[in-house]
Amino acid sequence: MKLLLHTKKLILPALLLVAGFCVSQNSLLDSLSDNFNKFSVEESRQLLKKIDTTELESYDKALWYFYSGLNYRKNDQHDLGFNDLLIAEKKFSSLDSLKEAADTNYELHILLSHQNDLEIDSKSYLNKYSEYAKSQKDTLKLARAYSRIASDYMNSDDFYNSKFYYEKTLEQLRLIKDTFRIAAVEMNVGTLYYSVKKDVDSALYFYEKTLPVFVDKQHSILISNNYNNQAKAYELKGEPKKAVLFLEKALSLVNESNKKTRLLYYDNIIRNLEKTKDYKKLISYYQKWKTLNDSINDIAQNINIADISEKYKTAELRANQAKTNTYLTIALALLALVIISAYLLQKNTRKKQLLAEQAKDLEAQKVENLLQEQELASIDAMIEGQEKERKRIAEDLHDDLGALMATINLHLENVGSENSPNALSKTKSLLAEAYDKIRNLSHVKNAGVIANEGLLVAVKNMASKISSANKIDIEVIAHGLENRLENSLELSLFRTIQELITNCIKHAEATKATIQLTQFENSLNIIVEDNGKGFDTHTIKEKGIGLNNIKKRIQHLEGTFTIDSTVGKGTTIILDIQIK
Repeated sequence: MKLLLHTKKLILPALLLVAGFCVSQNSLLDSLSDNFNKFSVEESRQLLKKIDTTELESYDKALWYFYSGLNYRKNDQHDLGFNDLLIAEKKFSSLDSLKEAADTNYELHILLSHQNDLEIDSKSYLNKYSEYAKSQKDTLKLARAYSRIASDYMNSDDFYNSKFYYEKTLEQLRLIKDTFRIAAVEMNVGTLYYSVKKDVDSALYFYEKTLPVFVDKQHSILISNNYNNQAKAYELKGEPKKAVLFLEKALSLVNESNKKTRLLYYDNIIRNLEKTKDYKKLISYYQKWKTLNDSINDIAQNINIADISEKYKTAELRANQAKTNTYLTIALALLALVIISAYLLQKNTRKKQLLAEQAKDLEAQKVENLLQEQELASIDAMIEGQEKERKRIAEDLHDDLGALMATINLHLENVGSENSPNALSKTKSLLAEAYDKIRNLSHVKNAGVIANEGLLVAVKNMASKISSANKIDIEVIAHGLENRLENSLELSLFRTIQELITNCIKHAEATKATIQLTQFENSLNIIVEDNGKGFDTHTIKEKGIGLNNIKKRIQHLEGTFTIDSTVGKGTTIILDIQIK
């Protein structure tokens, strides 16, 4: 067997870990934690059996599996130890006990590295431990991680990388002045010189330097390892008898339960005894080796470890798949919720838009009704004014002209009479008076749009009523409209202005409008402006807003009609009319 399989035990795996665990709530577990490295394998197993795991809290149960795994490993039952350490790591991880989970990964790495011809990669466990050590900036844990990495490089015969990581390990240990662990690492450096460089003198230098530290601490395992390493160096140096002496010292310090270490020492002794040709002693050690070797079945253990590893990987994959399915279900549910919410939101928004459009239509209808009522009121007022005017004319004709014509008739009867020589001249005078009265009557201005008030007042009343709806503010500005216009003209102009304001409300969506009426001599100028959305004057035929009808009406009055509009900047309409 190779020495490298043995030297992996020189990194103090169990000793460094146990002391760092939290205090248990179970007195037996506390006792086990405090004395694990002092108890024999059998004593530890008996103590573990006394603990009722069904009554343990979750953390203590994980701790129980941890110590059970270490106990199986010490007893060279690596498959059982691997199983219990895996359980411990899973439980610690589920409890977010990251320190304990990391330490368990470290022990799993050591256990797997002691197995021969095992296909499972132990580096993944060491990587988890190293990542935790770096995240916590824990000097001791970093030292242990670097030491294990150095050992892996040594197993690959990579001297320089192994030496580099052993130096990093020593740097960390010197920071905390841990002379005992420094000695353990330096002994591994000696093994590196021996196993890779075949440099016996350098190896013996480190072995002899570190042995007193182990003796002072009475650490039998490391003393035994040191003796075995010196024996290997003397064997390579060509001194088999001296090698056997050191190997027998090493063997005397190894516990009977540590079967693999004892088997390794037997193998080393047999190989050196063959060189010394001490056959009697050789046969004795060979029988011991055979008996012990038959009790150890590395192949069966490897199969069990592989099965256990596969079982946990499968369970982990199933757990991950279940978690993925759960996330997928949640994601689909959230997506469905988003789609439904978006649909309801869109539906609600559309409903609000419809209600807003209906409200707008109702408001436009209200304004249109108001305009129609205003027009009807104006027409009623006009009709009433016309009736009153007709009545007044009839009264004037009856009372004034009737009496005058009766007088004229009397004078005509006296024409030629000697008693009324001036009858003819008086008749002519009365006829002239009647003519003037009829002429004056025909030139009297009618009552207009609103019987006694006219166009301006009608426009102002319309603007006031529409503004009161609080949808558009209409301002009326007038200059020079002191006299009334002809009735039909006033009515036509009022309807034109009324329709233009209706367009401001219904189509331009304006909030402000101005009506300017200016009369200068026989010229009347009307300007209607708004701050609405405006339009393209080139498409006036497609707008359908009645502007063409207004234009024809103004042309009929022999006036001009001008539109000035820009999209987004409102509209201005100018009417110019000559008053006859």
